[in-house]
Amino acid sequence: MTEPKKLFVKTYGCQMNVYDSQRMQDVLAPLGYQPVDSAEGADMVILNTCHIREKAAEKVFSDLGRVRKHKEAKEANGGDKMIVAVAGCVAQAEGAELMKREPMVDMVFGPQTYHRLPEMVARANRAVGRNRIVDTDFPAEEKFDHLPEHVSKQGYSAFLAIQEGCDKFCTFCVVPYTRGAEYSRPGADVIREAKQLVAHGTRELTLLGQNVNAYHGEAPNGGEWTLGRLLREMAEIDGLDRIRYTTSHPRDVDEDLISAHRDLKKLMPFLHLPVQAGGDRVLQAMNRKHTNADYRDIAARLKDACPDLALSSDFIVGFPGESDKDFEDTMEIVRDITFIQAFSFKYSPRPGTPASAMELQVPEKVKTERIMRLQALLAEQQLVFNQNSVGKEMDVLLERRGKYEGQLVGKSPYMQPVHVSGLPESALGQIVRLKITEALPNSLGGELVDATRNDQKSERNVA
Repeated sequence: MTEPKKLFVKTYGCQMNVYDSQRMQDVLAPLGYQPVDSAEGADMVILNTCHIREKAAEKVFSDLGRVRKHKEAKEANGGDKMIVAVAGCVAQAEGAELMKREPMVDMVFGPQTYHRLPEMVARANRAVGRNRIVDTDFPAEEKFDHLPEHVSKQGYSAFLAIQEGCDKFCTFCVVPYTRGAEYSRPGADVIREAKQLVAHGTRELTLLGQNVNAYHGEAPNGGEWTLGRLLREMAEIDGLDRIRYTTSHPRDVDEDLISAHRDLKKLMPFLHLPVQAGGDRVLQAMNRKHTNADYRDIAARLKDACPDLALSSDFIVGFPGESDKDFEDTMEIVRDITFIQAFSFKYSPRPGTPASAMELQVPEKVKTERIMRLQALLAEQQLVFNQNSVGKEMDVLLERRGKYEGQLVGKSPYMQPVHVSGLPESALGQIVRLKITEALPNSLGGELVDATRNDQKSERNVA
């Protein structure tokens, strides 16, 4: 029997990359590759990169330095070859530079070409010469058409990509250049993959897309499904108890989606809806195509449809030309709407984006002062929301062991980690009714309510 090959995949950045890494494993499984937890001794190492964060490429080169030591140790004295690959958005944007600076890299491929991995591996393993591969095309349709129909087990909570790419061209963002144009998968393919995951034991699915609510996939009987329609179809899947989606754009929130939040008990009352900034002048410079008033109206309509809905958001502080008044507009919208979670960053230029060439770059000292003020307000709102959860009952999906003996950790409808003690490990994968007894800045503690009521309550009933 052939010895399994060891595959180590390190994933950076967004949930889409997590999904892509899982699918890379599915693509390579027929070749005998099995995932391992370390690059040491691996037959293949893939760094699945993200280009959103500052100095993303330098972090990849740093990790490649550590991988090089494992590669040299494995191949010393005639040992087996280790294939080293860089995938994802850094590979897409800077593939040629990666190959130039790091000779040990065997292949570089973008987020739309990993379905070709078997061919790339075969080329990299050829005995004659050194076959280095760069594949950074943009065939999103072709990728999904050629991925294996079989998906491997992912866990009680899993990601499912339904849309990729972006046509919005926000002036600060590299995604249109690294992920390509917007593409929506056919509805039948999404439902088929969802059912496979549920058959493997998944109880919660998060639908993914760079602009997930721009979804307009082909319907099984012709025409198109919006995200709202797709969510209604997903809600009919037996065994699927919770549905989420991310990341949304305010421009693509329509009445069909809002009504889904009103009607679907399986759709969690938590939505990540990035506003990025509060000042209209900055929003226009970002090419966001929504105003402060637009965002407030959308948030109000969503909360009218689903009164217990809570929002999270993204914020960029110190965008070129941001004045004190612009920043105060951001602070004001945070105070007025309140966000229970958020990602906030100081603006940093991304090469090739329009904003990187804009005048009136904000001094670093000013950006630092503003981000500290914003993050303090956001942290206060998150803590208050957590504290207000104490005494309430919530349905929690138990997903993993905690760090203490006899402790399990799950996820509330609002994405809060919740820990509980005294339950057997056999409870993992169950949705249990907990009374919240403790609130920390980033998590909650709870105790079991009534075992006879567990796994029967509506997820929406968190009063």
